[in-house]
Amino acid sequence: MFTIITGAQFGDEGKGKVVDLMAGDYDIVARFQGGDNAGHTVKVKDEVYKLHLIPSGFLLDSRVLIGPGTVLNPEVMVEEIRMLEEAGVQVSAKKLGIDGKTSIIMPYHIELDGLREASRPEKIGTTKRGIGFAYIDKIARDEVHFSDLIDEKRLMQRLSDLASQKEEEIKAMGGDPTIVTESSLVERYISLGRKLAPYLADVSYEINTALDEGRSVLAEGAQGSHLDVIHGTQKFVTSSSTIAGSACAYLGVGPTRVNEVLAIVKSYITRVGAGPLPTEQEGDAGQHLHDVGHEFGTTTGRSRRCGWFDMPLAKKSVYLNGYTSIALTKLDVLTGLDPVKICVGYELDGKVIDYPPEDTSKLARCVPVYEDMDGWDTDLSSVVGYEDLPQKAREYVKRLENLMGVPVKYISVGPGREQTFMK
Repeated sequence: MFTIITGAQFGDEGKGKVVDLMAGDYDIVARFQGGDNAGHTVKVKDEVYKLHLIPSGFLLDSRVLIGPGTVLNPEVMVEEIRMLEEAGVQVSAKKLGIDGKTSIIMPYHIELDGLREASRPEKIGTTKRGIGFAYIDKIARDEVHFSDLIDEKRLMQRLSDLASQKEEEIKAMGGDPTIVTESSLVERYISLGRKLAPYLADVSYEINTALDEGRSVLAEGAQGSHLDVIHGTQKFVTSSSTIAGSACAYLGVGPTRVNEVLAIVKSYITRVGAGPLPTEQEGDAGQHLHDVGHEFGTTTGRSRRCGWFDMPLAKKSVYLNGYTSIALTKLDVLTGLDPVKICVGYELDGKVIDYPPEDTSKLARCVPVYEDMDGWDTDLSSVVGYEDLPQKAREYVKRLENLMGVPVKYISVGPGREQTFMK
């Protein structure tokens, strides 16, 4: 069984929570793209875990893998392992594997990321964690691999080969090039490599072998479909491909092995940073969604922009990912809003359309066409089954399901593991 999970909106849909819920049914949970610019929060009883790299399955018996399509900051990884172990969660080499071809985020990537964003007349909202520049080096074949990091001689040679190039890049952008050659850099990264060396893995081989043996694998993506570097709202996107097909490419697993593609869909929509958000609400409804939904980014703490559910964007996500089922999160946040609105189309240049224009500048000019539905006042936090939802909430779920053309499999009504149930 091979299942892929992706976010169907702009990220922050609640993927970590759903992966944590499902991971108990899977032998392996694998992260296939992104870096520590993404974050997910998992709450188990009174414990809250804020993670950026390690897949959510670490809390259960699953083996968790970091695939070669990710970019990894070793300092963040070591700190994440330390945080978990201090909380009593052991992250052994039996539990965690990191592919040898995973690209390493270096301090010069972070420096270049900040310099580039500062120089842009129109900011794109990067987290300035070096993600994009690590991916640039991957494509240019100038990256430091995880297998380099854990081999002292190879790491020193690789940094020596790249030093002058990176110094010139930083100098050209007005930065301080000494960050590349500072004396502590090599020693610090050699130390990080020693700490992480036991986790070396061949992720493609391990996943394919597991599937051959009848074991189950869950592939977890970061960010959301409309932040995809190719198909997203250019230029306000992330630096990797976030859609389901990329899980196969990034993990090294053939598409014929995929059994299920699960969409994580928030009951409204949010976005961090710049870029178009046609249904954004700046009045009372938007404030309600923001405050009740606690809409702040896990990684940066930035406030999320909030709006009504956007069906044209959801339809595009269905096409991009080929979803077979949906996990609908944060339904409880809509309690107290009346009416509850669904954007079913846009008005653009005098025409009504039901699918997003390819051009991002045109999407920014789209005016939502709404369908109103009756709201509900019932507190949903203690609901444990679909039939226990108030009728108006069930009608809302059914309407989203019908419009997307994909069945809802899970519904979430709160942050706790026990607050997500199957429809």
